[in-house]
Amino acid sequence: MRNIIYSLLSIGLFASCAKEKVEGQNFQVSTASLTYKAGDSVKFSISGNPDNLMFYSGEQGHKYELRKRDSAENDLQIDFKSLVQFGLIYQNLQLMVSNDFNGKADTTSVKAATWTDISSKAVFSAGKDSVPSGIISLKPYVNPQKPSSLIYIAFRYTDYKKTQGQNRWVIRTFAANNIAPDGTVTPLAVMSTGGWTQVNFKNTAFVWSLSAAQLLMPSSTATADDNEDWAISKGFDPTYIKQDVGTALKNISTTLPEFSYVFTKPGTYKVVFEGSAVRYNGEQRTTREVTLTITP
Repeated sequence: MRNIIYSLLSIGLFASCAKEKVEGQNFQVSTASLTYKAGDSVKFSISGNPDNLMFYSGEQGHKYELRKRDSAENDLQIDFKSLVQFGLIYQNLQLMVSNDFNGKADTTSVKAATWTDISSKAVFSAGKDSVPSGIISLKPYVNPQKPSSLIYIAFRYTDYKKTQGQNRWVIRTFAANNIAPDGTVTPLAVMSTGGWTQVNFKNTAFVWSLSAAQLLMPSSTATADDNEDWAISKGFDPTYIKQDVGTALKNISTTLPEFSYVFTKPGTYKVVFEGSAVRYNGEQRTTREVTLTITP
């Protein structure tokens, strides 16, 4: 009987706790003015004591309304630096792009994909080292029916048996970035994170050497057989964008009666403070907005 009573008491206690509601976050935010000069320190006075407080300045990358954004109509841009040397120096390296490659590093998959030669959009080395390609936009190659289809980039090397020998190409650097309409830059990869794989079509004795530092196609002798090799990146989602983030100002163990911040650029900013309380039985979130005009 005693065990039954204890069980009933425990159930009743749990039920009463479960019925408790998470308290709302009652706080206010104010400033002495709604207009400040760039470089001024803006003091936000905070009344009340929310458990947790996040600050979104309204600047690029820190907008409250974009905190859950994970896609945008970006411009996928790449750039790289190259070197060619030895043998006959000529343009035998192509820059290729595909939006339907399946990502498998074999000749069958490469042949089955649709590849567009965009070499004319890049500047390649003609003998000098670390020649910048310039910024190359891949937005025209996004599939309009499937805008989130992955974009693959490839360097295709071809050379032939000849008296001068086959030349050597090195891709020194590589970068891929998504640029959102509002100018937000989302880095996608550099050389070490490009996910490079190599596919050999001809002459297994000379293939791409892939490392975190560079892509290298070695030179070969005049007696070497014809060669064709591809270095292919991982797929890039042209719609991906990093979410905007806020700054944590306080948690339940601290108080914060005021907070100061400096805006460095003129503009109109919708500043948002988000107070939150998170419990086992739910959560409450409350926002307070202050629109500021920052003058030169």
